[in-house]
Amino acid sequence: MSDLSDAFLTGMLTFGTPALSAALLLSALGLPLPGAMFLLAAGAFVSQGVLDWHLLAPLALVAVIAGDSGGYCLGRCAGKPVVRRLANSAAWQKAQATFDRRGSVAVFLTRFLLTPLATPTNLIAGTSRYPYRRFLLYSALGEFIWIAGYGGLGYLFADSWDVLSDLLGNVSGLLVGVVLVAAGGYAAVRYTRRSRQSRAGVSTS
Repeated sequence: MSDLSDAFLTGMLTFGTPALSAALLLSALGLPLPGAMFLLAAGAFVSQGVLDWHLLAPLALVAVIAGDSGGYCLGRCAGKPVVRRLANSAAWQKAQATFDRRGSVAVFLTRFLLTPLATPTNLIAGTSRYPYRRFLLYSALGEFIWIAGYGGLGYLFADSWDVLSDLLGNVSGLLVGVVLVAAGGYAAVRYTRRSRQSRAGVSTS
């Protein structure tokens, strides 16, 4: 755990939900902070009576949606400079491939399942001029599942939330790999079929 992450966890114990909201906002904006770990810890703190879930859940949701929207707006306003700067990064290329296939599904799934691709997906949605209302809808739905899921797991496994955090982090990375391999295979199959159809059309004519 980094010193910054440790500081935010200490802040959650001292300042409560505002510290968690700040951490989730910064994480959603793209800073390298373990948002999922914070939610697991928050769930554990709720089970111990340190935090109030009825206050935590809505403020956390507002924070992550604000962070997602910030990334979207940055992509929309900065446009091509963002693309030129980040287009060669592996995370950007993976997110671009996912977004090109299914924009709405990509926004939704990267909130809670393929979370390593969330930040580049926000930027890509903005640079692609993806409708903001639709982005907001699928972002909110996905983030709701993320907060409820990780917060609930932290609550249920309060005594071992840190171990659970490491386990879920590994699973998330594995899922991203599986999805990318599947997407690559699907693209290769489609390309092969189109090539065959093109050659067949040429030979027929």
